[in-house]
Amino acid sequence: MKATIFDIQRNSYVDGPGIRTTVFFKGCNLKCRWCHNPESQSFEKQILFYQNKCTRCGRCKDLTVDDENFICFNDAKEICGKEYSVDKVLKEVIKDKAFYETSGGGVTFSGGECMLQIDFLLETLKKCKENGIHTAVDTAGHIPWESFDKILPFTDLFLYDIKAMNEEIHKKYTGVTNTRILKNLKKLLKSDVDVWVRIPVISGVNDTENEMKNIKAYFDINGYPEKVEFLPYHAMGEHKYETLGKSVEKFEVPDKEKIEKLKNIIVPY
Repeated sequence: MKATIFDIQRNSYVDGPGIRTTVFFKGCNLKCRWCHNPESQSFEKQILFYQNKCTRCGRCKDLTVDDENFICFNDAKEICGKEYSVDKVLKEVIKDKAFYETSGGGVTFSGGECMLQIDFLLETLKKCKENGIHTAVDTAGHIPWESFDKILPFTDLFLYDIKAMNEEIHKKYTGVTNTRILKNLKKLLKSDVDVWVRIPVISGVNDTENEMKNIKAYFDINGYPEKVEFLPYHAMGEHKYETLGKSVEKFEVPDKEKIEKLKNIIVPY
């Protein structure tokens, strides 16, 4: 059994508690217009081309996505996406087990949408739990509930996105409605598992008091997560669109004062 992974980042402090290794699965069923990892959206391997680094040496003229060992001396081209076995992922994850134990960290499976490769994810979660590693799953939640049922016994923490409460806004900016997402979150909040809700704050999209009040109202009815994180939009991923030959949609970075104002609507609890 194999899955397509586009990155494994060690020493992460932003994808759950403690020091973590984050495994990024390729492929997503949302198309968020502010996505800072556009290379994660396609399930297929891709070639990233950094045109400003290219010296036209010609070494890559016959390059294909299956040439995983190709190295460009100028870092102008790279293959995005490699096939991993469960054991190969575990081998990478377990390297920093000592750091997980001393910091309260572990492994986080992200994407893209890692739950779209659910059977591989399930087996990898089982292996991690057998080795005493804390597990987190980062998901947008647009997945059949049956997939959550499969991995619940082996997942310590869910990092769960709320991108917009307004259904029309959600569909306009992500390509899908939020109906299934909110139903799944309701079930998760009533299950015996830790949940951190993460809200990407995008200027002109969901950065309104009304959106935050609606999220709070949802929590008042369905229960509060263990933690709510606000993730302000940043432009650090905009250059990646060019490497894929795509146009980028730009959003303004929200100011800190506004973020704090929005946060205070939800987080006083």
